[in-house]
Amino acid sequence: MDIISHARDVFANDHYATDVTGIVIEDCCENHSLVSLRLDERHRNAVGEVMGAVYYTLVDFSFAVASNYDRPMTVTLQSSITYMSSCRGNILYAEANCTKEGGRTCFYDICITDDLGNFVAKATTTGYKMNPRFPHDAEHRNDDPFREQIYLYEHAKHG
Repeated sequence: MDIISHARDVFANDHYATDVTGIVIEDCCENHSLVSLRLDERHRNAVGEVMGAVYYTLVDFSFAVASNYDRPMTVTLQSSITYMSSCRGNILYAEANCTKEGGRTCFYDICITDDLGNFVAKATTTGYKMNPRFPHDAEHRNDDPFREQIYLYEHAKHG
């Protein structure tokens, strides 16, 4: 299974982002993701502009994919968004890139653009890498407790 298919599988149960909102994972690798959203009327507010929550959902999901697709259990500690301009296109893209990864925390910049090349918003997110809290066989433990989440995720998903 390729990386993007694996990421889509990992996030298949994120129904709000994928089913309700319609966000699609376009690309991902370690500490990076690109997601897209084709806009329609459900994404617009009363005056016809894209709702701010749509932008933030893109930010949050892009961060989640970049920080969790291969290592579940990284959660948002803090996030802020700055709106730069209105969206003029029909598709939004959010690209997350890690700026620093520490032992327990990580820092990401997320840029949102539209399909016409307009720079729409920028966000910064700080994540926290949670410890495993599930019982499991000691033989599956390795030197990196966060990579251990892969085993736990696969074990929980596939039994």
